[in-house]
Amino acid sequence: MGLTAAVLAVDAGNSKTDVAVIAPDGTVLSTARGGGFRPPADGLDKAMAALGAPITEALRAAGTSKVAHVSACLANADLPVEEEHLTEALASRAWSESVTVRNDTFAILRAGVEEPRGVAVVCGAGINCVGMRPDGRTARFPALGRFSGDWGGGWALAEEALYHAARAADGRGEPTALSTTLPAHYGVPDMPALIEALHLDRIPHRRRHEATPVLFATAAQGDPTARSVIDHQATEIVTMATVALTRLDLLTDETPVLLGGSVLAANHPLLTEGIRTRLSAAAPKAVPHVVTARPVLGAALLGLDDVEAPPAAHDRLRAHFT
Repeated sequence: MGLTAAVLAVDAGNSKTDVAVIAPDGTVLSTARGGGFRPPADGLDKAMAALGAPITEALRAAGTSKVAHVSACLANADLPVEEEHLTEALASRAWSESVTVRNDTFAILRAGVEEPRGVAVVCGAGINCVGMRPDGRTARFPALGRFSGDWGGGWALAEEALYHAARAADGRGEPTALSTTLPAHYGVPDMPALIEALHLDRIPHRRRHEATPVLFATAAQGDPTARSVIDHQATEIVTMATVALTRLDLLTDETPVLLGGSVLAANHPLLTEGIRTRLSAAAPKAVPHVVTARPVLGAALLGLDDVEAPPAAHDRLRAHFT
């Protein structure tokens, strides 16, 4: 290729960015970490400047200023038009000869499979699902929130837990232990006090996500309402995976279904077992497992796929990260 580095791999989520520079033989030349990548909140120019910091650091550490190819798996690249705009933005920085931008869920998927074939469901703050085949066919969802048909991310679970706890406390809903476990977690006496504290920002909005682990803990103690929310999430995850498998004509083939993101990587027994039970009924050939590898590995493997690197390069790269 005429360059010491084949791939600049970027995995950029809302909270952090991981970068790796990869040699043509799969050797990892350098890595770097930066802050989150949030074009909708920060604007594209500011987001690109934040992305540039760890990229510049990694390139400098690798002893190069340019690579053959950038493989970027980015949060907020949810629609093809967004991928196009982000591709243009990365190409304008002259870090490489070519650029491929994908949604960051593809990094989770590729990190968990030996070839680009399978389906991944990622549940962190939000929820998303993608699938791919070696021939380049993909399946995906908008994953923009409830208005695009998506439910089941960590923020949605937190909201659902608070909803049921509030209704139990004032008599509109069935009794649930959430009406006591949630106030206890936030250090207030009861749900009216918690509702007031959240509304008046005495408890900052950013802390609402803390209701999600409380939900799982309450469900594990046997609370029917909390368990029903976890059951709903398991059903939603399996529905997304099954639709993606169907779109890719993989429903009747033995196919890996990867589960990633902070909520799924926590491997809560109720949720994990609920997913496995439902998936075995809806897609008996699917093989689910949780991905704990760093997503930047997936971005780097996709980059090696893009430049048609030999299998030994893929093996060397994976060995470095695992």
